[in-house]
Amino acid sequence: MGSIRFKSLAAATTVGLLTMTACGDDADSADGGETTEESAVELRFAWWGSAERAELTEEAIDAFEEESEHSASGEYTDFSGYFDRLATSVAGGDAPDVFTLGGAYPAEYANRDALLDLSTVSDHLDLGPIDNAALQNGQINGTQYALSAGSNAVSVIVNTEVFEQADVELPDPQTWTWDEYVEIAEELANNTPDDVYGTDSIITHDTIDVYARQNGEVLYTEDGEIGVSEATLTEFFTFAQNLEESGAGPNASLVTELDGASPEQTLLGTGQAGMMINWSNQLLTLAEAAGSELEIWPLPEEAETPGVWQQSSQFYAISADSENPDAAGELLDFLVNSEEAVQILGLDRGVPDNAEMRDAIADSLEGYEQAEVDYIEDVSSRDTAPRFIGPTGSTTVEDITVRIENALLRDASPEEAAAQWIEQAEAAVEG
Repeated sequence: MGSIRFKSLAAATTVGLLTMTACGDDADSADGGETTEESAVELRFAWWGSAERAELTEEAIDAFEEESEHSASGEYTDFSGYFDRLATSVAGGDAPDVFTLGGAYPAEYANRDALLDLSTVSDHLDLGPIDNAALQNGQINGTQYALSAGSNAVSVIVNTEVFEQADVELPDPQTWTWDEYVEIAEELANNTPDDVYGTDSIITHDTIDVYARQNGEVLYTEDGEIGVSEATLTEFFTFAQNLEESGAGPNASLVTELDGASPEQTLLGTGQAGMMINWSNQLLTLAEAAGSELEIWPLPEEAETPGVWQQSSQFYAISADSENPDAAGELLDFLVNSEEAVQILGLDRGVPDNAEMRDAIADSLEGYEQAEVDYIEDVSSRDTAPRFIGPTGSTTVEDITVRIENALLRDASPEEAAAQWIEQAEAAVEG
């Protein structure tokens, strides 16, 4: 997206830096000896996010402590400094017992033997109720190293008021095609003021992944190689270039200007676009920003070969060096399988991946929150091909995609852009 980049963290929040609080040594056992898994321990739990997320998480920790003999000390910061801080603590042998990860980081940390195989704490962490697609998100080479904290999915978020303003009939989102997407975007742009677009830019790391999967390919193979073909990329880049050249989507200068913008600053968030491909958990934020009635739809051609996947917005992981892995497993189990914790956390880290927990919070949801849950239910019901976590180097591919998008919207042909993307992406994942 030109306006908001889909870092595979599915919409992470960045806010003011909050002080990290280090916890003390584990409590002594009753007989005065060193702590064991059978005695009370204090866990260290690190995550990134806003002050609101910190408040909710601390409340969930309090609830855990009321039910468990163990305690947990929270360590949190904003997203911008989180992974540097985590890398330093892991390298220094001072990793938190439990911490959150996103994007390709589970693979990168697992490949450095920094994560615990969660099957080793199966007596304390029940993975049975978790959606299979969500479990796969946290598997590296068949081993469960990370546990989804909640899911979202790539979607089309639609401002129906722009459709009304342009007098454009809403399509059937269950059967529409990419050609229709382009045609509708052009019609919206042609029948609205000059500063209103039919769609935001459609090129992102994740939309390439979706389009590849819709065409029987993958962005990354199980072996960590680039799996999308130059021909498929050329097709997708052609759609994107047609949108820009017709004025239905933003030009290169506007894409660059809005790169990294908050949801409130995007074209859809300011009421200047009829459609935007974005993560489902942005629906409420975008609706509040736009002040308009929004809907959430599947991407074009999902009915034929589904390309959208149930994506973990964050992962919980346990340090391989944790001295208290069983207690850490209990904490993870509480966060994802406890109705009390899920009621507290709500949709802050995405839609719960435990269907029973989704049912548990159903009565407390309304409006856009319910629409988000319904969309995830629809995605989880589709028969989709496996999706593999990006290999080491895949975070660089996101930056490559931004550069190629700008080149495409300025002067490169779709064929040239596809060839450049393949060459640079392959080099990135090969190290």
